[in-house]
Parts: sequence; structure tokens; C-alpha cells
Amino acid sequence: MPRAPDQRIDYASWGTDIDEQAHEQMRNACSLPVSVSAALMPDAHVGYGLPIGGVLATDDAVIPYAVGVDIACRVMLSVFDLPAADLARDQDRYTGYIERNTLFGVGKGWRRDRPKHDVMDDDWSVSPVTSRQKEQAWEQLGTSGSGNHFVEFGEIEFLDAGALPPALKGRGARTSDQGEPTRFLALVSHSGSRGTGAQVASHYSKAARELHPDLPGPLAHLAWLPLSGPRSHIGREYWAAMELMGRYASANHHVIHEKIRRSVGAPLLLEVENHHNFAWRETHGGREIIVHRKGATPAGRGVLGYIPGTMAAPGFLVQGLGSVPSLDSASHGAGRRMSRTAARKAERWESLRGYLKERGVTLLSAGLDESPMAYKDIERVMSQQADLVRPVARFFPRLVKMAPDGERPED
Repeated sequence: MPRAPDQRIDYASWGTDIDEQAHEQMRNACSLPVSVSAALMPDAHVGYGLPIGGVLATDDAVIPYAVGVDIACRVMLSVFDLPAADLARDQDRYTGYIERNTLFGVGKGWRRDRPKHDVMDDDWSVSPVTSRQKEQAWEQLGTSGSGNHFVEFGEIEFLDAGALPPALKGRGARTSDQGEPTRFLALVSHSGSRGTGAQVASHYSKAARELHPDLPGPLAHLAWLPLSGPRSHIGREYWAAMELMGRYASANHHVIHEKIRRSVGAPLLLEVENHHNFAWRETHGGREIIVHRKGATPAGRGVLGYIPGTMAAPGFLVQGLGSVPSLDSASHGAGRRMSRTAARKAERWESLRGYLKERGVTLLSAGLDESPMAYKDIERVMSQQADLVRPVARFFPRLVKMAPDGERPED
């Protein structure tokens, strides 16, 4: 049952360098009558409605802005049966694999030779938005958009050779101090549901605000849609559209990775993917609730996930520890410490290129607002969530592509 409007739940928090605005947004979310539990991840920073890095559980209600504008934004990791050194030996070839097999930029799509995937055979009539957006969605299938979205090749190093997945044992590059190979060539991508997901978010966020016109200004973006009972039709419609966007975002990554895998021509040893802008029906404490993770990685006990760093800092393949206070969640990245505007003012291309060269990173394209300096220290973030996830491997970016400088962010 909804709580009285003058009551507020508490929330668990990880990390020490989270701005006060993000905490204020979390407190606002915890004051909603449908809120039942909440947590704030160490990469958290201010967003719209719920902060990025916010986890919010509600009672039989979904909040479109607590899912996020880029519905089902996710990451995907593919590990190849190739030594990491293969990338350095022929970087131009791997550059071509990225350049030919996805597109970056706002509104970009395939004008010819649209990729094929079963998701386009799904029922796109679940919502008037997805119905009218189906053609655009098909054009953008297998594309990467803009903002903090990327595709990158790099080197993945497994931290415990004895815990290697069976498919990886006896393969890859050997370290100098142990016999079991631990280093492999890997591909990572980060993107979501493109223009269609944004249209779904906009349409149903407006519908939620119309259902709750009396919410004060700071809470307006936290308007919710009921999932049962009176006036629940629109909530169930949004849920169906959101789940379709989840399958579509996953298909985007699978199309990119499969095209690149065919180009690389090597067997796939491991594949991991996870949403970090989504809502799930989950059971916690014996109760079914709706868990929104807006910029947070699912981290149930034993669940594998990937947490990226920056274009110059490592990402982590992790195993969830099933933390109860975090609602089985962890960070979704390093988290911004600087706004895009501030980053563009503070950074210069000359210094950024020098910084990347020192770290062995080749940048094909990106905006200055995605400079590593705009982000928190991923090593610190990981240390602050040691009770949420266990690192299994580190991925070091070596060849990175993002949207060209000047592109409007879609994230």
C-alpha cells in the first residue's frame, strides 16, 4: 500500500564524493508514496528526477524518468580466442572493423542493407509510440548514437587464473609469472535504444505527469504510472514498450558484435551484457517490487556484469555479491564529476591526445566532454563498492570510437 505523503523512507549510499544535488534528488524520490526502498551507487551524480546511479524500488508502479531517457542503455563484452597483442600488430585492420560495422551520431541509421534480427519480428504495436517508430528503429538497429556511447577494442586480463571460465582455460596470452593464460582480445560496446527509446520515454513521462499534476516542481520528473487497478492501462502499456526497448537495445549490441566477430574471424570465448537503465519485477524480502536502476548494474549473487571506466581507464568484469541494502545493484561506470559544459571548458585536445598516448589508447573520435578528466576515478569507485561486486577481470581500452566532437548527447 502507498505510504502517507508526509513519510519518507531511508536509502543506503556508497561513495564519498557524491554531489549534494544527487542526494537531494534521492531524498525526493524516497518521499514518493509508492517508494519502498532505495540505494545510491558510488558513481552517482545529478540527473533528471532520479539521480544517475540511483536505485529505487516502488510498490506496483513504474516511473519513466527513474528508468531514464535512454531506455535499456546497456553494455556488452565479447572475449575472442585471440591474444591481446594481435590488436597492436594490426591496428588499422581493427579500426576498419569498428568503422564499417556501426554508426555514430544523433539520428544516424542505415540507409541501405538494414541488419536482420528477430526483434523486428516482435509485436511493435504494444504502444502507439513503438508502432509509429518501428521503421526508424529498424534503420538504427546496430548503431551506437552519441553522448557517452562507445565501441572499443582492448585487452582483458582475468585477475584469477584459477577462476577462468572453462572456455578460456588453455587459451589466450600467458603472463610471465603463471602458466595459465589470462589475457585476451576483447570488444566492448555501450549504447541503448536510440531514438525510439527516447520517444517512448518522452511520451510516457508526459503521461505520468498528467496523472499527477499536483506533484511539486522537484518531484515532477518522478511522476509514476500504476501497473494495476484504476488508470493502470497506460502503465502496462509503458511497461510493454519498455520491455520491447530492452530487447531492441540488446539486439543493437548483438548486431554490432556479430558483424565485428565475423570480421575478426575468431571464435567467441565469452559474452556478457547487462542493462543499466531499466525497471525489473523482483522479489526482495519476500515481497514483489518494481526495482528501477537508472545508471546502476544488476549485481545479484553470482551474476556477471560489466562496469566500464573511461576511454583511458580500465573497465571491470564483475560478479555480483547480492547485497541486500543495494537491492542487488552496483555502479554502472565511473560516474561524471564534471558537467559536459565544464569539461569542454577545462579540457584541450592537445593535452587529451598526449594523455591518451601515454596510456596506449588510440582515439578514433569523441567529444571533449567525454574526456577522462570529466569522470571520477574508477579504481576509487570500485573500492567503494567492494561489498557489492567482486572484480573478475580488467579490460584496458586500446582502440576507442565515440560520436564526433560537437554531437548532441543522446544519453
